[in-house]
Amino acid sequence: MTTPRDLLIAAIDMAGSRHLERGDLSLALAGAEVIDLLGAEAIGLDDDRIVPAHPPVMDDRLLNEAASSLVRQPPYESVDDWLWRRGRGLSTVYLAALEEEGQLTREHRPRWMPARTSRTVLADSPARREAADRWTSGEPVLAALAAAAGIRDKPSDDSPDVSDGAVATVLAALDDALRDLAFQRQRRAIDEAAFDNVWRGE
Repeated sequence: MTTPRDLLIAAIDMAGSRHLERGDLSLALAGAEVIDLLGAEAIGLDDDRIVPAHPPVMDDRLLNEAASSLVRQPPYESVDDWLWRRGRGLSTVYLAALEEEGQLTREHRPRWMPARTSRTVLADSPARREAADRWTSGEPVLAALAAAAGIRDKPSDDSPDVSDGAVATVLAALDDALRDLAFQRQRRAIDEAAFDNVWRGE
């Protein structure tokens, strides 16, 4: 399994207890892809620029797609630009992949229930168990990504730090992107409230 998939599985498992913003999750998934590409030595970082290497063929289709979409001409792409470009709608892409692979199933409510709808649930699979093991181990990278996306609380002061400098750069860029997204949401909400007030004559 990959870090983006483990992150998404954790998000689905926690969906009942947390309000998650899909945009936040998509940005975090894009950050997780960069981290896995670093680990596979498919890329390197020059300051905050993603420098492609000769990527190995990876077992994961979506990571291969991510590697193939890298900007391969100088001055290359910053991590921030990657997060916004690659992250657009990425949670939907990963959800579709999990469903296609049988990792997600539709749980149908009984006929006698008032609002008979289906919801998506995780299948009991080796991938889910592997993600759960990584989650419960408190692995620092997954914990940091999950905290950024709102899946879990921010790590405490005594939590293990991410020791890899390149990974820390990606996580810092992700935090900046998420703050920017939160600001955009807040500004949009203020604009919409002002527009409503105009129509009400306030």
